[in-house]
Amino acid sequence: MTSRIDDPLRLDRQVCFALALANRAVLSIYRPLLEPMGLTHPQYLVMLALWGESPLSVKEIGELVQLDSPTLSPLLKRLEAAGYLTRRRDTRNERALLIDLTTAGHALRAQAERIPPAVVERLGVTLEDLEELRTVLGRINTAARRAATD
Repeated sequence: MTSRIDDPLRLDRQVCFALALANRAVLSIYRPLLEPMGLTHPQYLVMLALWGESPLSVKEIGELVQLDSPTLSPLLKRLEAAGYLTRRRDTRNERALLIDLTTAGHALRAQAERIPPAVVERLGVTLEDLEELRTVLGRINTAARRAATD
C-alpha cells in the first residue's frame, strides 16, 4: 500500500470525497434551521423555486431543483398536506400539474429569509467565499451533466 503524498488515488485527494463531506456537513447545518419550518432540505429547494416564481408546472420545478418526477411527486404531496402549496391541473394542458403557493406558503418565506445569513454565520466563511464556491460548483455541475449526456 502506497502512502505517497502525490498518489492520485489517495482518499483526501478525491474531489468526490470532498464534495460528499461538504454535502453532509452543509446539510447538517441546514437541518436544524429547517426543522422549525417543518421542511426537509429537498422541500426547502422546492419552496425556494416557488418563492422565485409561481405557479410552476411539476416539470418546471423538477428542472429547477434537478429532481425527477418520482422523487418530486411525494415531496409535493407532503408540502400540500402541510398547507404550503396547491396542486391543480393546467387548464391549457390537462396532463400538466400546476403548483402554486398558498397564503401559508407565501408567509413561510419570512421565516426562510433568516436561513441564508444563519448558514453563512455557522459556516464561518465570507459571503464572497460562498459565492465563489457556488460559481465553481455551477461550472462543475454543468460539465458533469454535459459529460453524462455525451
